[in-house]
Parts: sequence; structure tokens; C-alpha cells
Amino acid sequence: MTFSSAEIFEVHLSVSDRQRSAAFYQRVLGFQIASEFPARDCTFLWMGPPGSRMLGLWGPACPNPPISRGIGHFAMRLPHGEVVKSLAHLRELGVSPLDFDGKPTDEPVVIAWMPAVSVYFADPDGHSLEFISMLDEQPQPGLGILKLSDWNKRK
Repeated sequence: MTFSSAEIFEVHLSVSDRQRSAAFYQRVLGFQIASEFPARDCTFLWMGPPGSRMLGLWGPACPNPPISRGIGHFAMRLPHGEVVKSLAHLRELGVSPLDFDGKPTDEPVVIAWMPAVSVYFADPDGHSLEFISMLDEQPQPGLGILKLSDWNKRK
């Protein structure tokens, strides 16, 4: 059996301060609190309209978290123009846009084997977050990871 229409519904992250992380995701990404369970030190946030997608944040006081502790990564699909504009938005909120290698950047990168345009950034615990948009072009695996301006120059 193939589940070709399966979509990710939940992502879970281990965080060092659940309330600080919840505030970050609300302020930077506009996520809404779905529910909080202080006794388990976990918060669930809607990543979009209620019922669409969910982020679970698990604090250090959780007695039995369903995930292992450590650094995680997840990507959020956005339209191409929003990925490009996200750099200014992140900077306005005091968040540093990063390239594929985790270095500060002034422009998105293109992952040429897909191809997709991406901007990375980190949450307060260092989890890698990404805004991504697939490009309607042929993959160019030999180009590796390059700046969007360099991708556009190749035409």
C-alpha cells in the first residue's frame, strides 16, 4: 500500500523553556496556542487554522516526552514571494535569517537538486526552521546549494 496523499500533521520539539518557545512561535510565526498541559510541561500550537497542523513543544520537566532530547528541524512550505520576503520579516523580529550552512544571509538559497528556494532560521533552543518553496524549474543537481541570485543568473 502507498500513502501518496499522506501529509505531516504534527511536529514535536524538545525545548529548554516551554513558555519562551511558545512565545517565540506565536510572535515570529503567528502560531496559535491549541492547548497547554503544565503538569506535563507541554504546549501544542496550531500551525495554521485550528485542526490543520500542530507543533508540540516539550519542556524539560516533562516526565516522559514522546521524543528524544536534541536539536530538530522542520520546514514550512510558503509561496515563493513569501520565502523571499521572510528575510526582512525575520530581521524585524530580531531573528537572523540563515543560509543552508547556518551562516547569516541577505538572500534565500536554492537547493538545486529539488529545486527549491529556502530561508533558514533558529528558534531559542537552536532548532533549525526553514521556509521553503518548490521552484517550477528542472532540477540541477550539479549546482549544489547556491544563492538565489546565482540561480537566477544561470538563465
